[in-house]
Amino acid sequence: MPLTKRKKIALAVAFAFLFVAGLLLARRFSTDSDASERQQLLQLVPTESTAVIFLDLEQFRNSPFLAKLYSWAPLASEDAEYAQFVRDTGFSYERDLKKLVVAISNNGATTNLLAIADGKFDRRRIEAFLNHGGQPAQQGRWKVFHLNAASHDKPLSLSFLSDDRIAITDSENLPATLASATVESGHAEWNAHYQRLAGTPLFAVLRQDSSMQNAFNSATPGGFRSPQLSTLLSQLQWISIAGKPEGDQLRLVAEGECLSEPATSQLRDFLQGIVMLAQNGLNNPKLRKQMNPDERDAYLEILKSADIQKIDRGEWKSVRVVLAITPRFLDMARASAIAPPATDSSSQPETSKKNPTSGKTKAQKKK
Repeated sequence: MPLTKRKKIALAVAFAFLFVAGLLLARRFSTDSDASERQQLLQLVPTESTAVIFLDLEQFRNSPFLAKLYSWAPLASEDAEYAQFVRDTGFSYERDLKKLVVAISNNGATTNLLAIADGKFDRRRIEAFLNHGGQPAQQGRWKVFHLNAASHDKPLSLSFLSDDRIAITDSENLPATLASATVESGHAEWNAHYQRLAGTPLFAVLRQDSSMQNAFNSATPGGFRSPQLSTLLSQLQWISIAGKPEGDQLRLVAEGECLSEPATSQLRDFLQGIVMLAQNGLNNPKLRKQMNPDERDAYLEILKSADIQKIDRGEWKSVRVVLAITPRFLDMARASAIAPPATDSSSQPETSKKNPTSGKTKAQKKK
């Protein structure tokens, strides 16, 4: 039966509707896109989190910088316990981990952790390995395995959210922790920061709270303490730190945000002053004689790459610091880490010091 003009129009409209709906559904549920996978993963973060750390190891894996970093860092494969874990589970984080997000939430005196990882998992072998630690518990629709980690003061819970995604938390109720991410009103602020960091394979976003203030007020590595810097940092509502490989270097970008124009101006001037003082110190003739030339050059490379700017985003004001971590700096850090501690000759036993008169009597010395 030939189609009438009206039926042809109706079919065309229906086809167009189905085509558009298909595109929307594909955009909503497709996991082929890295951006889509990344966003899905970040949307599982509890909205009351204090800090969020994200790593896209797939994006890092092909960079010369990661190869350099692996050559610098201790090899996990050399650890016998880890090697046995790989044999039992078939999972190696260097090879099989794709993306990881870690959320830290401060709730008064307690701190909760949630980590969600995407990767290539042999679920059957991993669950068999976990069963050695005891039978899993059923929490809602999740089969939860309980782990006791020596490096963590609270027991951990692990569950497969799908064959290629796992969740680990130190909360007693995994479903409740995951459900806290569904509060839509809390995602807007986090998403604004995620969007600025789009395409960055490694970043951390921190929201100001009392624990951050305590960290700012405590001494930093090396014993450096600056009440002025601590005061300025405590006025920041948000801090983000991102790393992106560029060839054999890592470009680090740190940014602090607040609502105070004077605070951001003072922080920018303070940080620029620190960089200038450090450069002048490294160029001091006396220090140049005392320092290892390679170590000095590594520090100077970082300081010369420093770019400190103030950014105006309307109501919000930001200070951005950009640094380049170079292979020379990694080599210097590795050399410093493996160098034996310096010995103080004054602490050596008297018998070890060669003294031609040590065996003579006082009478003999007077002669």
